[in-house]
Amino acid sequence: MSTTLTVKGQVTIPKPIRDALGLTPGTAVAFAVNRDGQVVLQKAASAKARKPQPDRFDLARGNADVKWRTQELMALLRE
Repeated sequence: MSTTLTVKGQVTIPKPIRDALGLTPGTAVAFAVNRDGQVVLQKAASAKARKPQPDRFDLARGNADVKWRTQELMALLRE
């Protein structure tokens, strides 16, 4: 099967391929090029299936190893 590339770089995935992969409008797809130079099209993992990236601030929150008490720190800063 072949299709034509538009000026915007878009192609239509032929219906037999969409049906075989279970692709419906809005489905994420992933492209890769294998060692033989062939393009591989796969149904991408859904957002629900992917492990969410942890927020960098959540990772740092509560991890400070501060040995100063507020009153001691304030006294030091005021001196």
